[in-house]
Amino acid sequence: MKDPIYIKSFPNGLKLHLVEEMSFEEILQVIAEKFEETRKFFGNASLALAIEGRSLTDSEEVQILDTISKHSDVRIICVVNKDEAANAKFAKEMTPIERKLCGDDDGHFLKGSLKNKEVLETDTSIVIIGDVEAGCAVISSKNIIVIGALYGEAYAGGNGQPGAFIAALEMAPERLKIGDVKYKTGEKRSLFGSKNKNKSQVAFVKDGKIVFDNITKDLLSSF
Repeated sequence: MKDPIYIKSFPNGLKLHLVEEMSFEEILQVIAEKFEETRKFFGNASLALAIEGRSLTDSEEVQILDTISKHSDVRIICVVNKDEAANAKFAKEMTPIERKLCGDDDGHFLKGSLKNKEVLETDTSIVIIGDVEAGCAVISSKNIIVIGALYGEAYAGGNGQPGAFIAALEMAPERLKIGDVKYKTGEKRSLFGSKNKNKSQVAFVKDGKIVFDNITKDLLSSF
């Protein structure tokens, strides 16, 4: 029988190719063995993950992520979609800040999109692997990262923490609030970088106003 899992690399990520012939429980066992064998090789790298060759439920995907976590030191930042290159690039850019907000159990991850006027509220930083659709809101006492599109509302820094920020793969919000400073659609946006609002951007407070800038390593290191 062919090897049920192939591990391939792409820039800033790993691709798992699974076959259909084996049971899912056997697949998990092989994944555990593969990542134990390569633990030293991959080290504690933060990477994006792509899975192909086998259709998975959300529950099965989570079990794969848990298995990788238990049998390696790799940190999977996001599971990439068809736009692999863009998501992997974003994952690379977000690595330093993801370590900062989640390295001490000070943050949470949500896999899935907010839709149908859903509201998510948390006392920690939050990383949303999905979209925040129009009419929805995410409220965090600390920082917000959306690995997807931010079309709805986002409120960060509710605990009064200085330096709070909101970052998104696609930044097009209806309304933002960071601490006591507000921004809503229709206001003139202060942009340091490109004026293309659909670029990966981070919003933060500067001189008493919410400003936007394209995500770069240099920018992230300033937070």
